[in-house]
Amino acid sequence: MPSAIARAEEFCARFGLRAPILQAPMASASPVALGMAVANAGGMAGLGALQMGPDEIAGWVQGFRAASNGAFQINLWAPDPPPIRDPDREAAARLALGELGPLPEPLGDGPFLPDFAAQCAAVLAARPPVVSTIMGLWEADFIAELKARGILWICNATTLAEARAAEAAGADAIIAQGAEAGGHRGSFTPEAAEAQLIGLFALIPRFADALSVPVIAAGGIMDGRGIAAALTLGASAVQLGTAFLRCPETALAPAWADGLAVAAPEDTVLTRAFSGRLARGIANDATRAFEGTAPAPYPLQRVLTTPMRAEATRQNDLSRMQAWAGQGAAMSRAEPAGEVVRRLWSEAQALLP
Repeated sequence: MPSAIARAEEFCARFGLRAPILQAPMASASPVALGMAVANAGGMAGLGALQMGPDEIAGWVQGFRAASNGAFQINLWAPDPPPIRDPDREAAARLALGELGPLPEPLGDGPFLPDFAAQCAAVLAARPPVVSTIMGLWEADFIAELKARGILWICNATTLAEARAAEAAGADAIIAQGAEAGGHRGSFTPEAAEAQLIGLFALIPRFADALSVPVIAAGGIMDGRGIAAALTLGASAVQLGTAFLRCPETALAPAWADGLAVAAPEDTVLTRAFSGRLARGIANDATRAFEGTAPAPYPLQRVLTTPMRAEATRQNDLSRMQAWAGQGAAMSRAEPAGEVVRRLWSEAQALLP
C-alpha cells in the first residue's frame, strides 16, 4: 500500500486539490462564502442541494465560480419511494411538536421535496467537477451521463456492502461515514441506520483493504491528529462538516454555534425527530419529545418540523433547533474556514512520515 502522504497526493492530483480536505456538503449550512474559503485554501467546497430547486443550484454555482476557481462537489440524496402515510402517526407527531412551538398544519398530498429529475438536470447543466450522493445509488443512466461529462462521482457508505455496491456502480471514491459523524446517517436502507453505527476507525481499514477506489474518511475528525490517523489507516482524504460550522463564513445561528463549543461527545444523540431520518445532533427538547413518540417518516417529519425550526432560528433558541453536530463538536474553532484547512493539513503533515 502506498504511504499515507503518497495516497493523499495522488487524491489531490486527481480531484484538483492542494489539501486532501473536503467540506461536507451540508444541506443546512453550505453557503457560497464557506465553499469559496475552503476551495481557495486548497480544499474541496461542498453544496448540499437537497432542498434546492434548479435556479438555486445554478445560482450557487455561479456565485462560487465568480469567487473561486477551486474544486467543489454538489450533493443530492438518492430518492426514496413515496412515504407510507399513517394519519394516526402524523397526528401524534403534530401534537408533540405543538407542545414545543407552533402547531404544524396537517400534511396535504405533497409534493414534499423538490423535483429530483429537475435537480439532476441542473447538476448536469452546472458541470461541477464532482458530484456526491448519500442514502444510496443513483440510476445507471444518470451515472453514465456524469461519466460522459467527465464529472467525478463520490458515494457515501456506512458499511462495506454499501461501499462495494457503489464501487460496482462506478463510484470514483467512497466516503466511509463513521457513527461519530454529525448530520444524517447515509445508510442505503433507512430502517437499517440504527444497526449500521460502525466507528470510523473500524470502517476505514475495512474499506481500504477491500476497495480499489480511494476512501474518504468522515466522522469525528476535528484536527490534524484525526486526519493523520485516518490517512494512516488507509484513507486518501477526509471530509469535515462540524469542524467548519463555527467558521464565520458559515453564518450559523449563534445559539447553535455556542452549543457546539461546549458539546461533549455524550451531548450529541442520534434522532429522527427533525426529519424522520436518523441523524446526529445536540440533544435538546425537540429530540427528547420524540424519545417516546414515533416521528413521521421522511420527508413528512421534516415538513412537520418546519414551523418549529423556523421559530427556533428566529428566537435563537437551541432547545428546539435542528443543531447537527458530530461527536467532536467541542474541538471546533471559530476561525476563518481557510485557516481551518491550512491549519489542519499542516498539523497532519507534521505527524505523518
